[in-house]
Amino acid sequence: MYDIIGDIHGQASMLKDLLKSMGYKVQKGVYKHESRKAVFLGDFINRGPEILETVRTVRAMVETGNALAILGNHELNAIIFELKDKAGKPLFKRLLKYRMPLTQTFKEFVHIPDEYKSHIKWMRTLPMFLELDGIRIVHACWDEQSIEIVRNNYTEGRLKKSVLKQISKNSNEVSKAFWQTCKGVDFKLPNDLLVYDETGQAHRRFRTKWWLNPKGMKFQDLSLESRFDLPAYTIPPEISGERIPYGEDEPIVFFGHYCLKNGDNIFTPNLCCLDSCVSRKGKLAAYRWSGEKKLIPENIVK
Repeated sequence: MYDIIGDIHGQASMLKDLLKSMGYKVQKGVYKHESRKAVFLGDFINRGPEILETVRTVRAMVETGNALAILGNHELNAIIFELKDKAGKPLFKRLLKYRMPLTQTFKEFVHIPDEYKSHIKWMRTLPMFLELDGIRIVHACWDEQSIEIVRNNYTEGRLKKSVLKQISKNSNEVSKAFWQTCKGVDFKLPNDLLVYDETGQAHRRFRTKWWLNPKGMKFQDLSLESRFDLPAYTIPPEISGERIPYGEDEPIVFFGHYCLKNGDNIFTPNLCCLDSCVSRKGKLAAYRWSGEKKLIPENIVK
C-alpha cells in the first residue's frame, strides 16, 4: 500500500529518517520497501538546506518505481521560471517575486546547471494529482471542475510548453484550474478591510478550507493556516460566494501545502493535510494508508 509524505522543502535528512522509521532500506542507492510505495505530495524544493539531495532522493525513488510524486506550487513555479524561447532566452519576465523563493534552490545547483535542467525536465513529467485505489492525491485542493481541466491539459505524459504559457498568464480557466489545484482557494477581503500579521504586514486575502461552503461562515472559521487574526463575524452574503462542499462519502483526499505546525492533520474522516511545516521548524509527516475507507489518526507518522 502507500505511505503519503507531505511537503519536504529541502529537508533531505528528515526525509531519510522518516523513510527509515517506516521500514524503507537503501538498495543500490535508492530507498525501497518490500511491500509499500511512497507518495510525495509536492514541494520538495526551496527553503531547506538540502534541496539537491532531496530532489535526487525523490527522483531516484520515482524512477525506480519505489515512489510516486505530484507537483506542488514550488515545482510549478520553477518549471515556468525556466521556460526558454527558441533562441534560448527566458520566455517570461523573471519577476523578483517568482525568483526569491527559488534563491536557495539556485544556490545549491549553481555549479551543476545541467543537472538542474535535467530535474526541471523530469518535473514536467510529474502529474498534478493522482487517483490511487480509491484515494486522491493533490497538493492543495481537490475541485472536480479544476481537476478535469488539469487532466485534459496534461497530455503525452508531460506539461507541454503551450499549456505552461497559459498557466503563466493567470487570466484564463486553465491557469485558474492549475493554480487552484496546487495553491488552493484564497478568499479576497473587501477593499475596506485590512488584516495584519505579527510582523505588521497588511493582507487582503487568506487561505480557506476549500472543502467547505463559505456561505454563512465566519471569517476566522473559514481560514486555514492564516498567520494573522481574522474577524470573528459572519462573512456578508454579498461577498461570501458559494462552493460545493467536499462530501463525506467522497474518497479520501491527501494534500499538503498548508503548513500545519500546530493541530491535527486530519480534518474529517476523508481529508488529511500532511504539510507539518518543516520550513518553520515543524516535523515531516506521513500517513500509512492500507486500504481503509476512513482515516485513522494512529496511521500518521512524524
